[in-house]
Amino acid sequence: MPSTSFINKIALVTGSGRGIGRAIALHFAENGADVAINFFRNREPAEQTAREIEKLGRRVLLVRADVGDMDDLNRMFDELEKEFGGLDIFIHNAASGYNRPAMDQKPKGWDWTMNINARALLFSAQRAAVLMEKRGGGNIVSISSAGATRVLPDYVVVGASKAALEALTRYLGVELISKGINVNAVSPGVVETDALNHFASMGSQDNILQKFVELVPAGRLVTPEEVAQVVAFLCTSAASMIVGQTIIMDGGYSLPVPK
Repeated sequence: MPSTSFINKIALVTGSGRGIGRAIALHFAENGADVAINFFRNREPAEQTAREIEKLGRRVLLVRADVGDMDDLNRMFDELEKEFGGLDIFIHNAASGYNRPAMDQKPKGWDWTMNINARALLFSAQRAAVLMEKRGGGNIVSISSAGATRVLPDYVVVGASKAALEALTRYLGVELISKGINVNAVSPGVVETDALNHFASMGSQDNILQKFVELVPAGRLVTPEEVAQVVAFLCTSAASMIVGQTIIMDGGYSLPVPK
């Protein structure tokens, strides 16, 4: 029987049509929350996620918005406030980026990536905090990645944006906890999503997924549902003293020194 931890709670999950965001949105809905689904380019999977939430008997709001654009971001929160009147949980999951070597990056790619991955967290937190205070507090959780602290191939701009996201998590965590708003981040390892499977299918005869698995001491990849469970935990009273932290969940992937 599902937990009722989030009954009467309102959650907004950005980039929640597919992958990790979808798993997070469904997890909150399965455990009692009403959910706002955000997407930008791919409407069909977002609508499918919304239908699944409705089948669970939860209220759902579907909002198309580019969170890297300030007008879109503010409109998203305006629509959420109009529909629900407040907010308890904000999950900053939407992400994008230009994967190129540092010497090939261009200002447009930098701005696009930073605006969606990092700037959106700061200004979403400003809007979310006002809505959360109406309801006595809340939780903000962002999705980071190993590239925030480690050097991954062609990941310079995304990595820098995730490092900024983790720094913002610390600053927001300290500033907002006095308002009853707890801010943290989750940094998964390699997550088993449709996008990763597609990437593997485009490879050569070498099994790319198997190569990833061989580098994980736990012997398997992280699932989106496992990420959702950790995100949800950070939104419970059991995690009330975890403030401004980035929780790494990668099956030990980042620990061994490469051979």
